[in-house]
Amino acid sequence: MEILRQYTNELRDVAKRPRSFLTQVLNLGCIVFSALMLWKGLMVVTKSESPVVVVLSGSMEPGLQRGDILFLSLYSEPFIPGDVVVFQIEGRDIPIVHRIMNVHEKDDGKLAVLTKGDNNTVGDRGLYATRQMFISRKEMMGRAQVFLPHAGMITIWLNDWPWLKYVLIGSMGFFVIIGRDT
Repeated sequence: MEILRQYTNELRDVAKRPRSFLTQVLNLGCIVFSALMLWKGLMVVTKSESPVVVVLSGSMEPGLQRGDILFLSLYSEPFIPGDVVVFQIEGRDIPIVHRIMNVHEKDDGKLAVLTKGDNNTVGDRGLYATRQMFISRKEMMGRAQVFLPHAGMITIWLNDWPWLKYVLIGSMGFFVIIGRDT
């Protein structure tokens, strides 16, 4: 109870000093925009629209576990069977992380790729759009280069329990507002 009283007093002090409150809001803005610039910088360096993804399902077990973070790149080197790729099917919100099984490159440079999850018994044709037999280069978001095991579990928790997002963001905002510069 004493801690709550102390935070309440600090919040009143902040309200009395609008310049301090404005400084705290600007600091929060700097943190948010720094993260955004870092993300955009990664997009330029990796040539991928989504340079970091989290494995959300168990379809790639035992190689990749649910909650692993993958760092992607999309360079011009050819795709080969065995590469772990992330692709986005038109009309679906969530990208898919699977392994390339077959690659067909036509004379005109068009690419046709068949993928499959390591833990699945059949290829991904059932996941593709209606009447789509292969995925093309335009659906590819990137090739996995590095992964961090289980580092993305917080993302899965935030998706499984949406109320947790509000608690996390609210508490971060609260501590930024009452924080003091010493």
